[in-house]
Amino acid sequence: MRVSHLFGDTRRDAPAEEQIPSQQMLVRAGYVDKLATGIFSYLPLAWRSLRKVEQILREEIDAIGGQELNMPVVHPAEIWQRTGRWDEIDESMVRFKDRRGHDMALAMTHEEVVGALAASFVKSYRQLPMLVYQIQTKFRDEARARGGLIRVREFVMKDSYSLDVDEAGLKRQYSRHYQAYHRIGRRVCLPLVAVGSDVGMMGGKQAHEFMYLTPIGEDTLAISESGDYAANQEAAVFQRKPFDGGEPESMKEVETPNVTTIADLAAFLAISPCQTAKAVFQMGSLVGGKEMLVIALIRGDMEVNLIKLRNLAGVLNLRPADREEILAGGAVPGYGSAIGVDRSLAIVVADTSVAGQSNLVAGANREGWHLTGTNYGRDYEADRVGDIAEAQEGDLSVVSGDPLHLKRGVEVGNIFQLGTKYTEANKATYTDENGEARPIVMGSYGIGVGRLFACVVEEHLDDKGLCIPISIAPYHVSLVSLCRQTERPEALYRELVDAGIEVLYDDREASAGVKFADSELRGLPIQVVISERSLKGGNVEVIFRKDGRREFVPVEEAAATLKRFIAEQFGEIERSLVDVPTWDG
Repeated sequence: MRVSHLFGDTRRDAPAEEQIPSQQMLVRAGYVDKLATGIFSYLPLAWRSLRKVEQILREEIDAIGGQELNMPVVHPAEIWQRTGRWDEIDESMVRFKDRRGHDMALAMTHEEVVGALAASFVKSYRQLPMLVYQIQTKFRDEARARGGLIRVREFVMKDSYSLDVDEAGLKRQYSRHYQAYHRIGRRVCLPLVAVGSDVGMMGGKQAHEFMYLTPIGEDTLAISESGDYAANQEAAVFQRKPFDGGEPESMKEVETPNVTTIADLAAFLAISPCQTAKAVFQMGSLVGGKEMLVIALIRGDMEVNLIKLRNLAGVLNLRPADREEILAGGAVPGYGSAIGVDRSLAIVVADTSVAGQSNLVAGANREGWHLTGTNYGRDYEADRVGDIAEAQEGDLSVVSGDPLHLKRGVEVGNIFQLGTKYTEANKATYTDENGEARPIVMGSYGIGVGRLFACVVEEHLDDKGLCIPISIAPYHVSLVSLCRQTERPEALYRELVDAGIEVLYDDREASAGVKFADSELRGLPIQVVISERSLKGGNVEVIFRKDGRREFVPVEEAAATLKRFIAEQFGEIERSLVDVPTWDG
């Protein structure tokens, strides 16, 4: 490809609206162009890279038995209503009516469609296991589209779906995807960490997210010092610090004027925060749009995890309750607890730290007063008891007791053990060896193509521009001509192309400084400079973008030598696949 005909110009200045370095460089290098918030055009350089990412995805999913198909982007509401997700998913799913008045939606994901297809085409246990996948454009009306390609509204995703006869089969396919995703990360030169995660709107029993650790990430991860435990903070568990409150005492009122926080309460009573019960008030939305007060109770030295709380409370979404809403539920802000509230107006959720400890100090639901000696089961009860605590820096791993450290990351992919939620809703069954009908067991596995590419760019760049790895670079070689006469550069360009080398040839009448700056900005792995000066010695200069290493190569050996250099870089990637992590359940 000739730069003189390349669609997409370089820019000297970073776009003011882009804050993340990788996105700034992608715009400056002429890879992408923003059409609207969270919606981008992929220009020829980016599109070539994305197609290579897609090919790596195809090869890895094909290798574990995948069959590629393509499913509709527009879905009738009925398939989402069968599983209940039509009412569970917020405005991120775009809904509309067609001209006949039928409710429709733009696909966010395809579990419902796969469930319906399985009902049509899977009849016998002899057909299972199966694995189908697609690489397709999707749309989610993100409330916070940000970070360029990191969080967009329109995107391309590889989504695969496994069909099995039982949980054991599901776990085998889950394990294969776990390893395949790590292989994908190695092949695009992106370090990934697999962390346990919340199943979210997908449902199911278990999930992992594949994270790229970076300060620009919007997810918080809890990772143990030794690496034996890793989870998204929204799902992380940790060792609780024990505290013995002693034998249950009688409950007493104590006046606590202007004491509205746990820190103030502990100081006022000269006790530890772990001797207090904190009440957190949220409004939970139910199916049908109704809201209800949710009172979360947790030991005062801990914080409530809103994802865990949402799941345990059984609500669709949570938002902070305002003063009037708290009062309407029978509680008092700053002095609140579950004691004495109208239980018909609130859902009470207690963390195990509250349910399992005696003599906690709690709010009296009376301005300026608290209660000492409160005990769960005697003085109050909860509708649900479970883990709603959020892991904090320094908490201890449940595996080895090592300290947990909080790190930021970007979710590149995810895998879910769905079970039978989507197949039962669609009556997708198979006949087993005894002739009995059983529901098909599903798994779901997604990875964002554009987000993966953006993370690779973020990992591999410097102050001069991009440094795209050889496996997904739009072209392998940037050929820069500094010759006044075009015959020798043109001949070299044709020779390299004929040898099967992917070349971007800067044939413009521009200064050497402009050509070098643009070549470094575009970030192709190998730069070849042909000039009258180098030709006097019978050479071309080869510069490696990654480390700046330079070599002079005889012009007549250029094609063969470049093919060797390219093979060496691919070989380095291949060697990285030897010790790919596995999941054994």
